[in-house]
Parts: sequence; C-alpha cells; structure tokens
Amino acid sequence: MVSERSDRPRPYRPRADRPRADRPRPARSRPYRTRGKAMVAGAALLALVAAGCGGAGEDGAGEPVPGITEAPCPKPVNKEHGCIYLGTISDLTAGPFRLLGGPLTRAQQAFWDRVNKDGGIGGYDIDVRTYVRDNKYDPATHRRAYLEIKDKVLALAQSLGSPTTGAILNDLRANRMIAVPASYPSKWEFENVILEAGASYCFEAMNAVDYAVDNFKAESAMAIYFPGDYGGDAAAGAKIAANARGLSYAELPTKQGADGQEAAIAAILERKPDVVVLTTGPVEAATIVAKTVQAGFQGQFMGSNPTWGKDMLRAPSFPVMKAKFWYVAPWKPFAYDSPGNTAMRQAVGRVEPDDSYATGWITSYALQTVLEKAAANKNLTRDGVYEALGQVTTVDYEGMLPAQAGNFSGTPNSAAFRQSVMSRPDEREYTGTRVITDFYAGPTARNHRLDTPCYNPK
Repeated sequence: MVSERSDRPRPYRPRADRPRADRPRPARSRPYRTRGKAMVAGAALLALVAAGCGGAGEDGAGEPVPGITEAPCPKPVNKEHGCIYLGTISDLTAGPFRLLGGPLTRAQQAFWDRVNKDGGIGGYDIDVRTYVRDNKYDPATHRRAYLEIKDKVLALAQSLGSPTTGAILNDLRANRMIAVPASYPSKWEFENVILEAGASYCFEAMNAVDYAVDNFKAESAMAIYFPGDYGGDAAAGAKIAANARGLSYAELPTKQGADGQEAAIAAILERKPDVVVLTTGPVEAATIVAKTVQAGFQGQFMGSNPTWGKDMLRAPSFPVMKAKFWYVAPWKPFAYDSPGNTAMRQAVGRVEPDDSYATGWITSYALQTVLEKAAANKNLTRDGVYEALGQVTTVDYEGMLPAQAGNFSGTPNSAAFRQSVMSRPDEREYTGTRVITDFYAGPTARNHRLDTPCYNPK
C-alpha cells in the first residue's frame, strides 16, 4: 500500500550554483535550455548583438526584426535598453479555462518583471503586457488575435489551449516563431516551434496506471475522457500502460458538464475497474467520483492535471474526493518550498493561492533560457531564437522542475520529460492538494518509445 508521507514545505537551503555547458546539437531536432544565473551586462552585450544582427531590432540584412525595437519598452525598468515584445493569447473572460488564464498570465508578467529587474536580456527589457489578447478558448478567435499581433512580437509567451494553438501552428512553422503553450499533448514533442514544460498528458496517464498497479494492486483500468488532444492523448497513454502491465482495459469519451456524465457513471458501475483515469474538467471529475462512490463503487480515481481545482474544496463532493481521488500533476503546488516557488510568490504579491500561478511561472523559464542563448549567439532574431531553441539541453527551473525537463536538443523520444507528481486532496493545504510522491515515472513511461504522438486522430 502507499505510504502517505507528508510533503510539507521544507526549510529553504541555498543551492550551490552549478556550471552548465551548452552543447551544440549535431542536427536540428528539439531544443532545451539552461537558465544562467549571471546576466550579461546590457551595454556590452547590446554592442555584440548590434554587430551580429545589423543593429538593434535588425537582422543580418538590416531588415527590422518583428517584436524588437531600439526604443525602450512602454514602462522600462532599464531606460537605456531597447524592447523585446512577447505576445500572450489566453482564455481570460468567457472560455472554460478562464480561471486558469488570469493567474497564469499574471504570473508570467511577474516573471518577466523579475528578468527586467535582473538586467533584462541582451540589452533589452521584455514587455509581455502590450500584446495580450483573449481567445475565449475559441480556435477562430485565437487565430484572429494571433494574426493581429504576430508582426509586432518576437515570440508568444503564452498560447493557451491545444486546439487553439493548433489553429496557428502552420503559421508559427512558416515564420519560425516560438510559442509557449498552456497545454500538454504529446504532439508538442514533435514541434520545433513549441516550447513546452512538464510531462505530456500521455505520460501522465501512463504514470497513473503504473502507480495504481504498484500501489493499489490494480488489475483493471478504465479511461473516461474528453475527446480531442487533451483526453485522447491521456486515454492513449492509459491504454499503453494497461497493455504493458497486463490489465483489462476499457475507455469511454464523455461530454462537458455535470449533467453529461450519466453514461460514464453507468459504464464505471457496470465494469467495476480497479482504477479509473479521468481526463475531464474539475466539475465532471467531481460528479463522476461522487455519484459512482455513492452507488457503491470501490475503485480508485486518478485525475489528469486539469481535473483538480481549488474550488473543489468547498464542494459537497469533497469528502468523497479526499477518500478516492488522486491528482496526477506536472509539478508541485503553489505553496511548495523551492527557490522558484519562493521567487514566484514574492513576485506575484498578495494573491489568493492558486496553482495556476505556478504554471505561468514554470512555463516561462524555457523561453528566458532560449532568449539568453540567442543573445549569447549574437542573433536576437526569429531565426536566431529558433536555432537557439535546438541548442539548449537543460533549464534551471530553480527547483520547480528537474533541469532535464527542459531538454529540447534531442529526438522526441530522447528529450521528452516523463515524470509526474502524485498528490491527494487535503483541505489543510493552501491549494487543496498534498504531495505524496515526488517526481515519478513508472516503468511504462520509462520504457515507451515516443516515435509518434500518442494521440493520432484520423
């Protein structure tokens, strides 16, 4: 059985800085990044950039670089610096992930504020406020917003959603424009313009099934999921793990909304699997868990990372969730003790604790590292950023993720990060979950060859 160790915040102990080596990759594939502690002096590096790029805000042919100006940012921290503009396209007002988009965007803005206070990058401050757009989680709206700002920004600091990011993917490729997604399908491992963080939904589900086998002696599994890149990727991972571990397996797509779960509930009660992998929203997950357990279901539930929300603490279903639900997360919660978590909380200020802040902060490290690498290469252009992405092999996430989670230099199979954090609902924690098992990769995730995306719709 599982030993539920308490993972309360530990005393902070400064870590010795570790020298890192950027190893040029022999062939273009996927990039990784290292976040250097020392920032290069702005004026000196600006001179180098100008020499290598034909001047600030120009490429080698003297043409303007989208998103880079010699003029300072609208609210500069370093008034002698030029400005790098990054775009944000998030779900801010009307979509199903609007409660995620707001804190995530605020955390990213705080992250880049800290970068500017530390000296900026290559003689530039970073602006992530001028070009913020709302996609309402609609692919067409997302694409319109992207087309409006694409010639005004160097890269996208955030592109929230899988189908929404998919709507601009061809244009990103054509322009060699880097985007940081707020989504985690395994297909991003195969895109050289996507700068993701953490394990994919596919590996997350593999880890859920392996964990259930090794800790609950599970012999049967079932996946209940939203159709599409999110749920389909997780269901594929659950099936791969079930087959690898010799479990009987079934799966069923489900609808959005609490009222749309009757078929899923009936299927669970009929098949009585030992573990159910849920890849839905928090409302759907709480409904399924509560109603099946009330009807006598004895198995366990493992929820993909978007299935948990802090509001579930106040829901009538919480006692049942606490007893039967496990949360498979890509990283530690808001209140965890690491140098990165501490810096994040200081930067965002007095806010209601929310794990979405951690998501926004963590997903920004890689882009910072890539921009620093492009500056060191004296090529702060779209092409320069694209090439720098393939040269980065590690990222210093300041303890929020292992450094190897930022490897973009190898093939998808060699570079993909495969570890997840196992947590349980706990009302005593700031954001409602308690870490039980640190970064964990089960045997299926460790041994799986990622030669194609797990989810391949026909």
